This record gives sequence, structure tokens and C-alpha cells, in this order.
Amino acid sequence: MKQRDLADLVLLGAIWGASFLFMRIAAPAFGPVALVAVRMAIGGLVLLPLLALRGGLPALRTHGARIALIGVLNSTLPFLLITYAMLTLTAAFGAVLNATVPMWTALVAALWLREQSRPSQWLGLAVGAVGVRVLVGDRIEFDPAGAGWQETVAIGAALLGMLFYGISGNVARRRLAGVPTLATAAGSQLVAAVLLAPWAAATWPAQPPSPGAWLAAIVLGAVCTGLAYVLYFRLIERIGPMRTSNVTYLIPLFATLYGTVLLAEPVTLRLLAGGAIVLAGTALALGVAQRLRPR
Repeated sequence: MKQRDLADLVLLGAIWGASFLFMRIAAPAFGPVALVAVRMAIGGLVLLPLLALRGGLPALRTHGARIALIGVLNSTLPFLLITYAMLTLTAAFGAVLNATVPMWTALVAALWLREQSRPSQWLGLAVGAVGVRVLVGDRIEFDPAGAGWQETVAIGAALLGMLFYGISGNVARRRLAGVPTLATAAGSQLVAAVLLAPWAAATWPAQPPSPGAWLAAIVLGAVCTGLAYVLYFRLIERIGPMRTSNVTYLIPLFATLYGTVLLAEPVTLRLLAGGAIVLAGTALALGVAQRLRPR
């Protein structure tokens, strides 16, 4: 891997790791729906001029229905669920749960699309499940009147959001062949913004968000969505999707660093142990060991 590509990969991990920090800051002020609508609108408007410069605007009309489907599965639903979860969870905890996306993707491909899976992938799913269990510990509470019920719902919402990412990844692979990736990114963000606009207007906070919350929302849209997608697609073009997926391992590291330094979030032994096991399961599910094995 060239130094430029390595630098882009680290930068992408740093940006996506920061997204959990900015969600923690902005979500309480905006609410999940309004924040996601603002983030998607800004992200889409950042990507749209780039798409126009590449002559990709006709793809939005030609493939509009398929892009809209991905907009629902890959943007609207998971972003709502994860943003809601970040009202309760720490940045590091949310980022570690985000590392389960490759495992969900492999599970959906095997059970829904009947794709043949390697034994190592199933082992990775099992290891990842153990990691999530270690991470969650005794946080799960099934009594709606209990003090831990809100955190239980938040964890469930985050994992459901990751499942939607796994579904959308498989749908995109099947349904978006031949569609420019930048058109999919820009179109899906704009579809999410349009779908959420009426709901966001109805739930707009009575207390205007502070300048700090607005700054966090703008950075989420312009940097963590718009710029991040530019880096992501450039990496896919230069080093391929499998090597680009290694950014999964960097996101929790940066999110933990940001949360600890900037938000004074505690780093517990359970978080470190559960995160390490989840990342090990992710490595197995992605086939990292096979890719690193000498030929």
C-alpha cells in the first residue's frame, strides 16, 4: 500500500471515529430525527457538485429507484437508529458496536442470499457475538421500569442499525451494479434528507440548538459524510474494497481516544476486552488472516 493510500485510510478512520463524538454532542440538542436530516442534507449537498463535475448527474435519474432504496436501507434507517443510541451510549461503545457491520454483512449474505461462507467466517461471527456479550455485560435489563432499560434499548437500536448496514451492503452489491458509486452516495443522502424533512420539521427542538451543536452537525454532514465518502470511494478505486474495509479497525481506536480526551468518557477493562474480541471476530469475518497469509 502506498503512503498516500495509507494516509487516506488513517484519515478516514479518524473522521468516522469522530462522527460518534459529534453525534454525542449534537444529538441531545437536535434530537435524532432533526440531526440526521441536517446531516444528510449537508452531506448530499457536498457530494452533489462533485458528482456534477464527474458528469454523473444523469445516473440519479436513470437509477433513481435503486438509489432511493439504498437511501432508506443505508442512510435513513441506520442513521436514525445509531443517532438515537448515541443519546445514551459513549462514543467508544458505539464505535465498537459499529465494528460488527462486516459480521452482519456476512451473516445476511449467508442466510438470505445463500452465499457460500468459509468456516472462518462462521467462526468470526461466533467470536464477534462473544465480544458483544462481553462488551454489554450486565447492561441488558428487560424491566421497562428499571434504570437500565434506556441503555438496553439504545444497544438494541445500535445493533439494529448495524444490521441494516449489513442488509444494504448486500442489496447494493446485487442491485447497484453499473451505478456510479458517487451517484449512490450523493443520491442516498439526499433521499434520506427529503424523507426525513417533514418529520424533522415536526420534531424540531423548541429550544434552538447552540452554536456548538450546530458546528457539530455541520462537521457531521460536511466532513464525516461528504469528505469521508470522497476518501472512501477514492480508496476503493486505488486499493480495492477488501483492503479499504480495514478502516473498520481504526474507527473504535479513534472514537475511544476522542471520547476519553474530549468528553472524559471512562475506558473500562470490559470495553477494552469486548472491543478486542469484536475486532478479532471482524478480522475472521473479513478474511484478514487469509489475505495476510504468504502465497
